[in-house]
Amino acid sequence: MTKMNPCDNCAAHTPGAFMRHGINMTRYDYLVALAGNPNTGKSTVFNNLTGLKQHTGNWPGKTVTRAEGGFTFNQKKFKIVDLPGTYSLLSTSTDEEIARDFLLFGKPDVSVVVIDATRVERNLNLVLQILEITDRVVVCLNLIDEAKRHNLEIDDRQLARDLGVPVVPTAARGKRGMDTLIQYIYDVASGTYVCKPLRLKNITTRTTHAVDELTNGILEKFPDIPNARWIAMRLLEGDQRIIDAIRSGSLGVDQVYETIEEKSEQYGYENV
Repeated sequence: MTKMNPCDNCAAHTPGAFMRHGINMTRYDYLVALAGNPNTGKSTVFNNLTGLKQHTGNWPGKTVTRAEGGFTFNQKKFKIVDLPGTYSLLSTSTDEEIARDFLLFGKPDVSVVVIDATRVERNLNLVLQILEITDRVVVCLNLIDEAKRHNLEIDDRQLARDLGVPVVPTAARGKRGMDTLIQYIYDVASGTYVCKPLRLKNITTRTTHAVDELTNGILEKFPDIPNARWIAMRLLEGDQRIIDAIRSGSLGVDQVYETIEEKSEQYGYENV
């Protein structure tokens, strides 16, 4: 069968159309981070969005596997980076360190957090930590079919109001809810939907003052660094890796500042 050349009339150029791109989109409009606890169905969500064609390799300098893929929706190309499954961003393991650094320094346009509908309370720890880092989050409430089998009812609309971000019930194995998830990814990334994320406010005035001072100091030394306030809070909590990076002047340099295009060239990935 002869392959057709891309044209303005093909599905990818039709408003509202969805097309999976498999691996390595060297050009894209929006970068999507896919995060979540282990065993939440995150990989199934990733595969549904990218069409099961993914590049699997290691993060630069790490033995932890990475997967990347993409899709087109509403004539915009989305690059997805599947982060290691993690319970927290407090950097007690390599997986947590990688996930945290990408969310901090990779500058994703939207972060999709996949949570298990049968263990919502446990999964919310990671959601709340990510909401402290970024304003652009979509929560994928996956395994909703399993929750129903266990007679668990979740008010996803109330949860969305409480968190201040979209919450999308899905059953990724049956591809239920994926259309709605894709729409919200587009809406948040494009700014059509403006999130108002829940932020923890139970810190003292003295702590707030210390965070403000540290934030200003970080921005003076690293004017282009994103999420300086979160970094300041990690310094106050004694995160040794962040402390060492500040002292050496390498904050961000050894993190995830390489662009996806640079990595593609560096590791010789081929287009699909």
